[in-house]
Amino acid sequence: MGRFEIGSDAFLLDSAPFRVISGALHYFRVHPAHWRDRIRLARAMGLNTIETYVPWNEHEPRPGVYVTDDPRLDLARFLEIVAEEGMFAIVRPGPYICAEWDGGGLPGWLLADPDVRMRSTDARFLEPAKRYLNHVLGIVAPLQVDDGGPVILVQVENEYGAYGCDKEYLRELMGATRASGITVPLVTVDQPSGSMIADGSLPELHKTASFGSHTTERLAHLRREQPTGPLMCGEFWCGWFDHWGAHHHTTSAAASAAELDALLAAGASVNIYMVHGGTNFGFTNGANDKGVYQPITTSYDYDAPIDEAGEPTEKFWAFREVIAKYAPVPEFEQVAGSPAPSVEVPLEPVVGLLDAAASVGSWEPHSTLPTMEDLGVYRGLVAYRAALPNRSPAVLTFGEVRDRAIVVVDGVRVGVLARERHELAVVVPGGRELFVIVEDEGRVDYGPRIGERKGLIGPAMVGGVQIDRWETLRLDADGLARTAGAASPRVVAGGVAGDRDLSLPGFHRAVFELGASADLFLDTASWGKGAAWVNGFPLGRYWSAGPQRTLYVPAGATRTGENQLVVLELDAMSSRTARFVPSPELGHTEE
Repeated sequence: MGRFEIGSDAFLLDSAPFRVISGALHYFRVHPAHWRDRIRLARAMGLNTIETYVPWNEHEPRPGVYVTDDPRLDLARFLEIVAEEGMFAIVRPGPYICAEWDGGGLPGWLLADPDVRMRSTDARFLEPAKRYLNHVLGIVAPLQVDDGGPVILVQVENEYGAYGCDKEYLRELMGATRASGITVPLVTVDQPSGSMIADGSLPELHKTASFGSHTTERLAHLRREQPTGPLMCGEFWCGWFDHWGAHHHTTSAAASAAELDALLAAGASVNIYMVHGGTNFGFTNGANDKGVYQPITTSYDYDAPIDEAGEPTEKFWAFREVIAKYAPVPEFEQVAGSPAPSVEVPLEPVVGLLDAAASVGSWEPHSTLPTMEDLGVYRGLVAYRAALPNRSPAVLTFGEVRDRAIVVVDGVRVGVLARERHELAVVVPGGRELFVIVEDEGRVDYGPRIGERKGLIGPAMVGGVQIDRWETLRLDADGLARTAGAASPRVVAGGVAGDRDLSLPGFHRAVFELGASADLFLDTASWGKGAAWVNGFPLGRYWSAGPQRTLYVPAGATRTGENQLVVLELDAMSSRTARFVPSPELGHTEE
């Protein structure tokens, strides 16, 4: 396509001034069958560029094991589609991305050594990070604009000024990026507050800012930190994300459009965060912890111009009208969307969670209480088992629970310990055998608790007596969902599903028919807490805590004819019926 450079006061494409009008669209939050549709909508809004993060923990789920055959992670194909649709691309590979993503993209396996220092020159972090960058940027390098591809900018780290100010660390990452074949300009993004922009960048890197309001003063702050070259809002926040147990965030379309107008009127470039948020499929959501642990919802709708199901919103049209004042906007006529199909089918209990896990794995002994990382479990669930030291009621306590523990004694559920409620103790009845099923509700993605370990944190005490001898069982939810989907109807270890205690975690299944593949919205309002899959595709978590009451089912995950729904319920259902409803319900809002 040409050569992209940073001039004294503007971006230059083949020596001509070029304004970047970009939007964030994460390929890993969108079913690949819908990539092209979402990119086309972004272009119809007036954008000329698509920006995406790259999640390290998805591309390298185990040390040195890179995913190369999953269509959902085909970064090269995503960038090729961006180019085919006549757009440019910005790539933000981290190694840390935040993004309200599990652990900010940092792999859990880095914590095999609990003393590793994240986002630093600690060799235990830096060397794997450089290897990862070499791998993923090897995919990006042939797709740079210099070689006829769409990529015009690559980011180094992400909002590092909010975390640290280690210039040697940033130089190591910049060197690794250039050594991986990246020739286009390198940028950083930080909040225009205090010393964040200065702390998070280097003189050789072009600084951009992240904000969603007070445009004039934010740009003035950025200009003080970046005296020459084009001004750019690297993240223009036009919405926000949701936490479980809180309200659904929305922002005024008119107010956001006014801020965008001010940005473009000032001659700045922009990257709208998000133009289309998508979904935290499976167990990929992150969490925040600023004194209270807050896991992030499955929906990452973000109140974006293009909603979670790919429909233009009021904000889409408001932004398009603003952009048309400063750049050509393609002809585009909205086609009214039709309601999603309504389907209602019975949901049948299939197999208990521990029964399913024991059928494909085995209990492993430990002489001390292990974390999930000690077990090589980096996302999802794990079960702990121990003999109780006495036969009378007593108080069970842990040093910390990360993040939610279901406590069972002799096959009877006795309580839940929830991190978000700071719960560490529960009274257990006299018994012989203690089971604790622990759910990792999402790794912290921002702030000082990045890189913390998951599971049960010792000491574990019952009636003042420490328990050191444990057995553990790995609960690979995706694998167990496949097992449940293939099981004979209502068959479980030790009996039929109707005989099983449904207060204990277990899988349920439903089969439903569709006349054609279609987007669906799965109503979870009458269920407790768990996760769901359609035809093996992981839809994500649901929780009665709200605000989200439906799970988005992308059309690409469905098929004409028979479809299968598998649900893992960790608590209890008030109705064992699966309902697909015409529209999403993301919860109540607060002004």
